[in-house]
Amino acid sequence: MIASSEAWGPFRADIDPAERKARLRCLRSIVHLSTGPRGQALADLLLRAEQDAGLLPSALAALSDLDALDKRRVWSSYLALNRTAA
Repeated sequence: MIASSEAWGPFRADIDPAERKARLRCLRSIVHLSTGPRGQALADLLLRAEQDAGLLPSALAALSDLDALDKRRVWSSYLALNRTAA
């Protein structure tokens, strides 16, 4: 179970499976480009979560376990790419 305060992007409960898959792929790309080998375990979890939503809490925990600079880079890039148009 993912707390509502942590339900953002692909971790939201109210999105359809196709949208979740797209968001997971976006996040996985960002993780790969921002962290390289340091984020490989997270990238693998995000890939597997495309088929098994039960892995989402583990993926969120792996994201939280990244070092602070990697987390900031991933979050800021994800936000920039998914910002709604004004």
